[in-house]
Amino acid sequence: MQIKRITAADHHLVTSLFNSYRVFYKQAPDMELAENYIKARLQNNESVIFVALVDVNGAAIPAGFTQLYPRLSSVRATKNWLLNDLYVDANFRKQGIGEALIKTTMDFALNDGATCVKLETAIDNYTAQSLYEAMGFVKTEVGESFLTYQIQL
Repeated sequence: MQIKRITAADHHLVTSLFNSYRVFYKQAPDMELAENYIKARLQNNESVIFVALVDVNGAAIPAGFTQLYPRLSSVRATKNWLLNDLYVDANFRKQGIGEALIKTTMDFALNDGATCVKLETAIDNYTAQSLYEAMGFVKTEVGESFLTYQIQL
């Protein structure tokens, strides 16, 4: 498995994964919307996206991705990161891809000078909650349909 940060020129690597991620959260499938959204975030330097590529019969196949958005703190005078999107294709789950993407996210944020990474997940996404808690994330908020987690770096 290789994890790489993508640029706008690489947006196609995560378009299908992003579409599937949105469908997981009960949105209608829309590949054009997915492509335009990912491309715009990267072209406008509004997010950082990492993709996990796995070798399948000699071809590098996108198996998962994570998208981060910066969060600024005036009081702490720091930039932290919101791990907003994490998705692994169902065919590649239980292979450590999600964990590797989160570790890459945390390394990136730490090297960027961040003091924490935050994320949200659906209140019924027990698999993700188990992963986040096993990696040291602490639940900080319980909402109506989402849980908020944070990890200090």
